[in-house]
Formats: sequence, structure tokens, C-alpha cells
Amino acid sequence: MRILVVEDEKKTASFIRKALQAEGFAVDVCGNGEDALAAVAATPFDALLLDIMLPGRDGLGVLSQLRERGNKIPVLLLSARGEVNERVAGLNAGADDYLPKPFVIAELVARVRALARRGGETKSTVLQLANLALDTVTHEARRGETKIELTVREYRLLEFLLRNPNRICGRMSIIEKVWDYDFDPGTNLVDVYVRRLREKIDDGFEAKLLHTVRGIGYVLKEAP
Repeated sequence: MRILVVEDEKKTASFIRKALQAEGFAVDVCGNGEDALAAVAATPFDALLLDIMLPGRDGLGVLSQLRERGNKIPVLLLSARGEVNERVAGLNAGADDYLPKPFVIAELVARVRALARRGGETKSTVLQLANLALDTVTHEARRGETKIELTVREYRLLEFLLRNPNRICGRMSIIEKVWDYDFDPGTNLVDVYVRRLREKIDDGFEAKLLHTVRGIGYVLKEAP
């Protein structure tokens, strides 16, 4: 499941990201409200951790904007203040849960799991392109009737590509989303994993789905 953490305090954001990743979540981080709105518009996240105190547009403003757009993503609000009036304002604005700072990380993880499950009840947990399917709950991948065994990193790569079908994904964006560290232009890590994944999902099938766009990146799509 993919979570967006919106927190301008870098140490706190890093701490939350590492804790959620350790529990098997894919985590994106941004530090302000405008970037959060853009990220949610571009990526189907399963839940949103939203700090109220943000530079520029604050968390309540972001939440109100999302709900006005009809976006029903589950939202957990975070705040260092924790006053009752603020909690009420957040819940009235459309938040699903509220957690004051400082918090115990085990409670944060438990609340995120509950939110993600709640959101999953209203949408499919299976990502699919042609006869390639990936269950984001069981992590089971299939091409037609053939079950595909994936490593953790191969799973994350396939999930990222399936969440962006027909869109060219550059090596930099793949590194950032799948490995969660800055891009090293000298590494061939992406190419190695793409090759391994292609062997698993395309070898033996007439229709190829994982394509190379020379000099740019890769795209998962049905060939024309």
C-alpha cells in the first residue's frame, strides 16, 4: 500500500517514512500543501498522513481542497498542538482520524493500517494491465493463469509501473519511488531490475508489456 506523508519537519518525515517502510508500506514524502495536492492528483495513494502546520497552504486547507474535489482518500491529521477545537475543525473538514504529537510510532502504524484498509474497502486492490495482474494486498502477481514469483524490489517496481500504465517512467523517478534514495547517474541498478522483471512477466508470452524507450526510461503498456 502506498502512503503519502506531508510533513515539513525533515527529521520527523524521515522517521515516519522509515517506520512505515519497515512495515511494508511504500512511502512518498512532501513538505508543503501545494506539493501534496499535486502528488495526490498524480498518484492513487491508499492513505494520507497530513501535518496541520505546513508552510503556505496548511493541512486543513489541503484537506478542504481535496474534499471539494471529491477525493475520498483516507486522511490522518497530525498536529503538535492537539487542542480540541483543532481536532473538531479537522474532523469537520473531512479528516478520518487525528493523532497529536508526540506520538508512539506503533500507534501511528496501527492507525495507518486501519485507514488503508478502510480505503481499500471502496476500491479494488488489484492493479491490472491486459492479462497482467498484481494484488497489492497479497502481493501475488499473475500473467494470465501463470503465477509470477517476485522479490520485494521486483514487486515494488512492478507496482510502480502498474500505477503508471502507458506513462514513460524515467530511471530517476524509478530510483526515487522504488529505492527511496537519490539517483546515482552511474548506476545500472534500474536496468538490471527491469531486465529481471521483463523476463518474469513477458518471456513466454506473445504480447510484450514492458517496453524500453531508448534514452528516456520504460513504459508498461499493451503494444499497438
